[in-house]
Amino acid sequence: MSATEFAELLRELKERSGLSYGTLSKRLHMSTSTLHRYCNGDAVPTDYAPVERLARLCKASPQELVELHRRWVLADAVRGRKPEPRGTAGIGAAGTGPGTPDAHATPTAEAEGAGAAGAGGAEGAEAGGAGGAEGAEAGGAGGVVGGGGRRVRRSLVLAGAGAAAALGSVVLALALTLPGGGSGDGDDGRPAGNGTSVQGRGAQGTPSSPASASASVSVKPSASAPAAGPASPSASAAASSAAPGTDAGAGDSVPLTVSTRPYAWIDPCSQHYLIERGPEGVKPPPVEQDAPAWVARHRAVSAGEQFVQITVQGTGEKTVVVESLTVRTVAKAAPLAWNDYAMGYPGVGCGGGMPTRAFSVALDAARPSLVPEAGHRDFPFTVSESDPEVYYVTADASAYDVRWYLELAWSSGSRHGTVTVDDEGKPFRTSGNNGRPDYEFPLGGFAWNRVGAATATP
Repeated sequence: MSATEFAELLRELKERSGLSYGTLSKRLHMSTSTLHRYCNGDAVPTDYAPVERLARLCKASPQELVELHRRWVLADAVRGRKPEPRGTAGIGAAGTGPGTPDAHATPTAEAEGAGAAGAGGAEGAEAGGAGGAEGAEAGGAGGVVGGGGRRVRRSLVLAGAGAAAALGSVVLALALTLPGGGSGDGDDGRPAGNGTSVQGRGAQGTPSSPASASASVSVKPSASAPAAGPASPSASAAASSAAPGTDAGAGDSVPLTVSTRPYAWIDPCSQHYLIERGPEGVKPPPVEQDAPAWVARHRAVSAGEQFVQITVQGTGEKTVVVESLTVRTVAKAAPLAWNDYAMGYPGVGCGGGMPTRAFSVALDAARPSLVPEAGHRDFPFTVSESDPEVYYVTADASAYDVRWYLELAWSSGSRHGTVTVDDEGKPFRTSGNNGRPDYEFPLGGFAWNRVGAATATP
């Protein structure tokens, strides 16, 4: 019943908004069929973030948001409920029920069981001997204590043996996964490099350069670079690749280059930035080519969504397979309590089709992942020097301030590796902007105005 009530409220909000399933699914970065299942009660979202985004898109009131969250919690609890295991009724009674051991069990059997459990502990044979003696004593006293007492003693011994076995499994797993004794992660929360991975840096161009040249600085790993130390300003890095199961040779290099534009726009109307300044301290909105310098000057953060352009090109005639782009979250925090500034001019129309190789990612999700836009194919792709690929990633955040980056996996023959895609050595950053003071700059105006306010005149 909880799932039905949850779906009913979702349908009510959707129908009242007047938005179609197609429009909502595109804004929510999910398939239309998935949204149908949620609204029909056939499925319950595993995470509340997409539910909240849907409710806000449908202009739900604060009371409706609270009620929707309550219904989702109940529906999620019903879905995760497991049936009680059979045979538990006999455990509570001593010497009765189907789970009770025979009161006339022989002392020899009790001693053997306890002795085997003790032998698995840290004290070895001595503990095993003590366990055997204790078991024999319990067996000898069986006529007085009864079956229930022996059952409890046996359970305690078996529980101790199970704990020792589990501890040994954990130690073995750690020894296998961390042969060097380290944690396996770098200081900044990213995976530490190894013989089959490469870290590269993307860069955007200067404000005076055209859009097509703003990503001209690309990742060109060099084997002569030191194996450790900070990346150079030219975005070069130590490169290594190897056949599976072997160490990389010193002369190997990454057979592709990666360049990024973290402040690209689909159109000005869709682009907003959060800035920790009042409107009097913010310059007029820039054109797209000047956005990187404008963002750096105001220490701005992409608001609501961020549009990232990634260009991948091979460095030789040999074909390189781009296996995947994986989203890595560095940190999540509460959305920034800053002012929201729109890049589009009010009253001026915006438009533009979705480019090819378009993907989206919901950063609020517990495990964010890239999803191809409707009608677009997914990875893998192939690139070469004469056949580059350009990928467009739209990342949206509503409930969090998220720092993140991408990890590109590639292969070429028996070689393989990864390249880190980020904002010149720093993670991308996208923050939710719900409820923040929003400002727009009128075309031909001279100052920022609150959205919906009358345009000021000099």
